[in-house]
Amino acid sequence: METKDINTTDAPVKGKKNTRFIILFIVLVLVGGTYGIIKYLHSLKHEETDDAQIDANISPVIPRVSGYISEVRVQDNQHVKKGDTLVILDDRDYKIALDQAKAALAAAQSDAQIAHAGIPVTNANIVTSEANINTVDAQIEAAKVNVWRTQQDFARYENLIKDHTVTQQQYEQALAAKQTAERQLQVLEAQKTSASRQSSAVASQKAVTVGQVAASKANVERAQAAVEAAALNMSYTVITAAIDGQVSSVNLQPGQFLQAGQALFNIIPNQNKWVIANFKETQLTKMKLGQKVSIKVDAYPGKELEGKLTSFSPITGAKAALLPPDNSSGNFVKVVQRLPVKIEFTDTTGEIYKKLRAGMNVLVDVHLQ
Repeated sequence: METKDINTTDAPVKGKKNTRFIILFIVLVLVGGTYGIIKYLHSLKHEETDDAQIDANISPVIPRVSGYISEVRVQDNQHVKKGDTLVILDDRDYKIALDQAKAALAAAQSDAQIAHAGIPVTNANIVTSEANINTVDAQIEAAKVNVWRTQQDFARYENLIKDHTVTQQQYEQALAAKQTAERQLQVLEAQKTSASRQSSAVASQKAVTVGQVAASKANVERAQAAVEAAALNMSYTVITAAIDGQVSSVNLQPGQFLQAGQALFNIIPNQNKWVIANFKETQLTKMKLGQKVSIKVDAYPGKELEGKLTSFSPITGAKAALLPPDNSSGNFVKVVQRLPVKIEFTDTTGEIYKKLRAGMNVLVDVHLQ
């Protein structure tokens, strides 16, 4: 009797447990099925990924000249405006170089003035030489006439002396006059040759002077360029901000030596930010430019920002890697690739947008329809 009572008591309890389990199982199936249906319907109109970050432009601060730091005027995470002084280098060496360039320019300008001053003198010498040549030419013409006349007189006296019509003295005088005229013509022709050579020398001197003027002008221009270059280098000793933004960590100290082209720190403009989301290649089928995107930032849960899809990367992330995978080795394993997609914010005036920083993780949801 006792055994029968125990079995009778356990049967209703076991039935109740089975009923509860069945009910719980049905509820779980309904909840899971409902969630699955909701996710499936959502996936038909949305594409999501949490492989996404905030991105922004980064402007590196790079000195254009080498030198020792004289003063650092910026601190970590400080906001700066375009043109603000960030770092000042010791400019004493560059001032000396500028003074030397100015002295070289003054010397070149002095040489140019001397070269220009020689042109009027050379021109005057050319005019004098040409006048001398013209004078000698006139004298030569007169001497030729005199030679012709004396030759004619000598020819007549030479005929008359044979008939003893003239005296020996008259004949000798006519001969002497002819020889004197011929000698004078020779002297004048020699003078013309000398004057022509002198004129050629003066012309050559003018060419040299003109060349000196051109060379002096080039020297002045070169010296002027050296002065401008020295002044420009000295201006580079004051390093200023190229854009508005917020500086990164500034690890600089006065007295530290900087090399030209050395990256010092960065300036990040907070006004222009966007999202780079890495979607699987299988998610890109229905994605198009201009589609609406919902953006949730991990740092601000419960807040949702709106954006739009603006561009697709021309290559996948793996292809752009420093060491891209080589699938031609023979051991090929197909891996789903991810393609970077740029998403721009629609509202850039909100408080959350202003708090965003490059590198923050976000969850993006692209509305396909």
